[in-house]
Amino acid sequence: MYFKNIYLNFKKYSFLLSQLVLRDFKVKYKRSVLGIIWSLLYPVLNMAVLALVFSRMFKFSTPGVNYLVYVLSGLVMFNYFSEASNLSMSSVVANFSLINKIYIPKYIFFFSKCLFVGINFLLTLIPLYIVIFATGTGINIYHLILPYAYICLFMFTLGFGLILSTISVFLRDMFYIYGIVVTLWTYLTPIMYDISIISEKLQIIFKLNPLYYYITFIREIILYHRMPSGLSFIICGISSLLFLAIGLIVFKKNQDKFIYYV
Repeated sequence: MYFKNIYLNFKKYSFLLSQLVLRDFKVKYKRSVLGIIWSLLYPVLNMAVLALVFSRMFKFSTPGVNYLVYVLSGLVMFNYFSEASNLSMSSVVANFSLINKIYIPKYIFFFSKCLFVGINFLLTLIPLYIVIFATGTGINIYHLILPYAYICLFMFTLGFGLILSTISVFLRDMFYIYGIVVTLWTYLTPIMYDISIISEKLQIIFKLNPLYYYITFIREIILYHRMPSGLSFIICGISSLLFLAIGLIVFKKNQDKFIYYV
């Protein structure tokens, strides 16, 4: 019943949702000379800096595959999660003036942030494929399976963002704490390095990170031209559904209390 109400609310407030996404685009690229082109340039420039630092200074490498594609494939996935979760965290607090005046399902604001960043994510796939072709990495039939990993990442981010947006209403310190958490999370995710350089004992801890599996899933296809294992499919699917379910439960249980804290 709860999921049916969510669907009906999305249908009822679809116009508001589209306007919120459009507003975010206007705000992000307001007075920007290049505008939306930054969505294409940013991941490439970021990749170039990371590749220069880690491949030249720290001598990181990924034998058998192109290091630029390795970095960028992990970067586009992690950047989506980082930006979407950060924006989702403040979605309720930032829109309280509107929530306080008229009835609007609170998760509409949260979902608009994930959708907005999701559109940006699709744009970042353009430079990723440009780099894939430019480096001679090429594509294969398994690329048709990539949307599965993207959907899993989207659902995981939705669930995690719901938890963050709930906590931030009651604990404003979360805005500062999460910045530190994301920085740590960046280095605990194999974006710039191969996890094989870490000891086997530490690898167990690193593999508790769901983002590791989403990134590894797409790298199996993009870099190694092979089908991810059945276990990868299961872990990606279960982890995303689990976090989405937890996020919905936490948000639903606490959303009626928001008005007393915002």
